[in-house]
Amino acid sequence: MDGKLLSVVILLTVSVTLSVPLHYQTLVLTSLPNPQSQSLSWPTQQQSDSQIRPESDTTLSLDLHHLDNLPPSAAFSSTPQSLFKLRLRRDAVRVRALSTLANVSGGRPGDFSSSIVSGLAQGSGEYFTRIGIGTPPKYVYMVLDTGSDVVWVQCSPCRKCYSQSDPVFDPKSSTSFLGLTCDSPVCRRLDSPGCNNRDKCLYQVSYGDGSFTVGEFSTETLTFRKTKVDNVAFGCGHDNEGLFVGAAGLLGLGRGKLSFPTQAGSRFGRKFSYCLVDRSASSKPSSMVFGESAVSRNAVFTPLLTNPKLDTFFYVGLNGVSVGGTRVPGVAASLFKLDPTGNGGVIVDSGTSVTRLTRPAYVALRDAFRIGASNLKRSSDFSLFDTCFDLSGKTEVKVPTVVLHFEGADVSLPASNYLIPVDSEGKFCFAFAGTMSGLSIIGNIQQQGFRVVFDLAGNRVGFAPRGCA
Repeated sequence: MDGKLLSVVILLTVSVTLSVPLHYQTLVLTSLPNPQSQSLSWPTQQQSDSQIRPESDTTLSLDLHHLDNLPPSAAFSSTPQSLFKLRLRRDAVRVRALSTLANVSGGRPGDFSSSIVSGLAQGSGEYFTRIGIGTPPKYVYMVLDTGSDVVWVQCSPCRKCYSQSDPVFDPKSSTSFLGLTCDSPVCRRLDSPGCNNRDKCLYQVSYGDGSFTVGEFSTETLTFRKTKVDNVAFGCGHDNEGLFVGAAGLLGLGRGKLSFPTQAGSRFGRKFSYCLVDRSASSKPSSMVFGESAVSRNAVFTPLLTNPKLDTFFYVGLNGVSVGGTRVPGVAASLFKLDPTGNGGVIVDSGTSVTRLTRPAYVALRDAFRIGASNLKRSSDFSLFDTCFDLSGKTEVKVPTVVLHFEGADVSLPASNYLIPVDSEGKFCFAFAGTMSGLSIIGNIQQQGFRVVFDLAGNRVGFAPRGCA
């Protein structure tokens, strides 16, 4: 069967399947905000403490914000459209990096909380929290990343450091900073440990986009609001280059042996969750919680899968997708299978913005959505988005529902999680994309508003709707 005939057959199949009445929901239209009108409103320590339940030795909470709300920088002078394009370019680089890493064989009870921020204004899909480093604690912005493990911050003396919003951390000012020796067990957990002429452990982490951090591997006290976590292994980076923006460093939240959840797991029950604020919304933070309170009562759960070649990513099983209440033909579980060699699969990632599906699955989903949204006026493509609509002059529209069918868990997305503004003129695009890589990624646009629960003790991931309250 040639390609054209196959396309006709698929289209006819989708048309017949969607001939039944579709399910719709209302999307209230809001264009991209002007970043110059936004400012970070981070609660004071006293306010933060009053907004959360009392913490204990087994409780930790943090405020979370999107990068848009970091203090003003040169990026804020750009237009919303150009900033969004920059964000998508950075997103594409991250996806290539994750796909490369995933496809390289041989790769490798109580609560506490903090808050989250969004990164549109500086071209990032990343979310941030504010953490105290050292004793006494120096508070800095840290990127949250479920796609990596090592915790690190920029440290003085800086041989090469990028621009960050806070002063660079000086380990000499901290009484709890301790450099590790080359033969320490923690140093040996690094994939590629190094050693200097003073017998100090050195680390180097390289990211697929060419960014890297190099420095001394150490232990330090981290402070999350009122909760202190001692002896956290982290990188004190003296040479940090690449696409890092604004924050002082990175809080690795992966499944690997040096990630923060793994290091602090025994104290906090090996459970954490976050709720990501709307990427373009107000500066009001949401929260990240470690401990038993991280598990929402109304969450639906899907089992965590294990990649034998790579222990960092959170793999889940995706069985299909529905549009308008009907399963989309051609989006089959076989397209998302994680094979015995570690290739393929689906990961949940906090640092990727747009959900990527293997190309055949994306095309089938896109075509089904186009049919369901045939009442909307089509517009030209935008960056990686090939399904866009001109909704200028409207305040709300009806769009077909979209449901992700994970193994054991159906997750119904709000309309704002898949039809998103890309400019200030009323252009909205279908916020999924295809990838030629075998790896599919559930991005943070699709996660926003859900409390996403990572229950490592129960070997499962959960999704609780309206979880940011």
